Amino acid sequence: MDLVLATRSTHKIEEIQKILDIVPDLRVLDLTEVGVSYDPVEEDLEPYATFEENAASKAAHFRKITGLPTVADDSGIEIDLLGGAPGVRSKRFAPNQGLEGLAMDQANNEHLLESLGDAPFSERTGRYVCVAVLKWGDQGEPGGSANLGDPIVVRGEAAGIILHAPRGSGGFGYDPLFFDPDLGKSFAEITPEQKNARSHRGKAFRALAERLATASEDS
Repeated sequence: MDLVLATRSTHKIEEIQKILDIVPDLRVLDLTEVGVSYDPVEEDLEPYATFEENAASKAAHFRKITGLPTVADDSGIEIDLLGGAPGVRSKRFAPNQGLEGLAMDQANNEHLLESLGDAPFSERTGRYVCVAVLKWGDQGEPGGSANLGDPIVVRGEAAGIILHAPRGSGGFGYDPLFFDPDLGKSFAEITPEQKNARSHRGKAFRALAERLATASEDS
């Protein structure tokens, strides 16, 4: 079975393909591989207030274009001291993004540090959140949703603490600031294998992989 992964992020593609590799007879394709060229409308597919709604919006959009089962995720970081912000705005958190010549991730990280100020380590708690939505297609379509549900919605969370300064050179997004207390390292300091085992995205897509693998065994 072919499954389209609705993201342009090479980091996400690499992470998710490794996780879904356990599903028998599943071929995970990115948007380029199925011939979907970039369209500026993609920047407007996440206008909603929840991760679930944004992921569903993307999955439905690209499912309609490709005609193939499609999975999309929306993810972000929620900081308790900021009332759950930036949340669904994590990718566009910095108000001056792109205006000072900073890369997007760097601008967001600097804005997060500014927002938390000198708050003590114990108060800088938060979590990464990932919600993935798989859109099979309309009811009654071949290979459709009768046994699995349409859409499939899975969620993963990873709790952590925001550091006072970046650490590590791996990962992406807020990883250099996101400290995992159990590992004693930031997400930018751990291996890809460790990150997949601990991360919000790893948890969400492992749950999806288990659903798909079970369905494959039963079919």
